[in-house]
Amino acid sequence: MTAFPVLPHELHGDGPHKVIAVHGWFADRSAYDPVLPNLDLASFQYAVVDLRGYGEARDVKGAYTTAEGAADVISLADRLGWDRFSLVGHSMGGCVAQRTVAVAPGRVRRIVGVSPVPASGLPLPPEQWELFSAAADNPENRRIIIDITTGGRRPSAWLDRMVRRSLERSDVKAFRAWLDSWAGEDFHGQIDGSPVPALAVVGALDPALTAEVQRATWTRWFPRAELVELPSCGHYAMDEAPLDLIGLMEDFLRADGQSDRAGA
Repeated sequence: MTAFPVLPHELHGDGPHKVIAVHGWFADRSAYDPVLPNLDLASFQYAVVDLRGYGEARDVKGAYTTAEGAADVISLADRLGWDRFSLVGHSMGGCVAQRTVAVAPGRVRRIVGVSPVPASGLPLPPEQWELFSAAADNPENRRIIIDITTGGRRPSAWLDRMVRRSLERSDVKAFRAWLDSWAGEDFHGQIDGSPVPALAVVGALDPALTAEVQRATWTRWFPRAELVELPSCGHYAMDEAPLDLIGLMEDFLRADGQSDRAGA
């Protein structure tokens, strides 16, 4: 693991409840741009980060694994002076968030996974593995994946914009390496039975990370889990249903202090 000073990040708000937001495989921290204008910045302070290989950390070398990502998240929390914090993670970032719970369970207040990849990984059949593994070098593969995971219902211009952002804000080698980690590694034994309250938000149009998948993984491992399915949403809730996502996420995060203490 290669050390570097701190994950590039933006701070939003000055509320007492500290939250670190981690992006997914196809984007840097700009993935959260659609929700930023309507967050409760009096109750929360959000640190929206770039993982290694993405955004301002595009050229930062590393192993590009969820374990390394979790270590970098904890280092950022240390740098910010946040002893206790919550986590929001989209897709691959949801896997990084679970890794952070595994490494530092006493520091995590609550966790929100937005279409989170399970801590058991996501085994892909050979034809799907070929589609995903070749996406590093093939923009059309990226477009196909985004289209499939949003139910084939999104405008062509949106798909094109998502692909452009992905290409511009990720390093090809890092993008490919991250796949091996989030899809292939199984660390669920390290979080099984965790008392950390955990919300999973999924989209009904996403055929991959479905409510059924989360019931078989997320809600089994986190005894205090909640699961919500957004009916007209696919894999990218920040873009597809930003206001619905904010409501679910912040209502969960601002749950009463007694509940938080019970999970500490």
